Amino acid sequence: MKISIYIIALLVFLFSCTEKAESAPENYHQGEVTILTDESFRSVTEALADGYMIHYPNTQVKVETRKEDVGFMDLLQGKAKVAVMSRELSEEEIKEYERVTESKFEPAKFAADAVVFVVPRDSERESISMEEISSAMQSPEKQLVFDGTNASNLNFVAQQLGKKPAELQYSIISGNSNIIRELQNYPNKIGVVGLNTLSRPYSAEAENLRKQVKILPITYKGKTVAPETTNLANMSYPFTRVLYFLVNERTFNIAHGFIRFSCTHLGQMIVDKEGLQKYNLYQREVKMY
Repeated sequence: MKISIYIIALLVFLFSCTEKAESAPENYHQGEVTILTDESFRSVTEALADGYMIHYPNTQVKVETRKEDVGFMDLLQGKAKVAVMSRELSEEEIKEYERVTESKFEPAKFAADAVVFVVPRDSERESISMEEISSAMQSPEKQLVFDGTNASNLNFVAQQLGKKPAELQYSIISGNSNIIRELQNYPNKIGVVGLNTLSRPYSAEAENLRKQVKILPITYKGKTVAPETTNLANMSYPFTRVLYFLVNERTFNIAHGFIRFSCTHLGQMIVDKEGLQKYNLYQREVKMY
């Protein structure tokens, strides 16, 4: 009888420990979160996720690729707690976001990226003008090649031209990297990709892609401007875009923790190592004695 009592007591103890473990509250330094990002800026998102998990080993940050518009809709439907965006939302979209999340629309800006125009290395073209871009987007020749509809690159170019994506003419090759790899087969085309695909200085894949194409500076308002970090910082490159997080989480848990990390000094160092312009500029003071 005593043995049975001891066994029952042990089972009750183990069950209570398991129940406590399963019901442990999630917070910013433990738990899981899924982040939705367009393929154009997946690399910087993954780098930030890796940095967060190193900083908080009890977290699991999963990055999933979605077309920008699809990712925004999935966020509203509660399929993920964080989405990365680059385009400006309409007033209707902001109202819907605030209704669903029950919070004010406050985009967490963390990096300056860019949409860039590329041609094969052996192309004679050295630059492209805003007028040429606008004209090409109206031409049935579909000279510009994007990575698909509902994607961030097309969305952003359309906004900069004051058009809706459905009003524009363009070709499609799925994936930024695929555009670069296949562009040699279409000598009269110009690829339109995200800078983050090419900007990563420590990536062997990005280095190989950079060898295949050259990035065209843009002639704009009498100047020819390249998508260099200084021109992203002062927004002089006309297709500079600011990347930002949107969150669907009502309390400060892992989603908010990840966003805060990305916007602090550590996160901004990761952005810098991705070859993008930090949005939050931290000045470093050196004291001389």
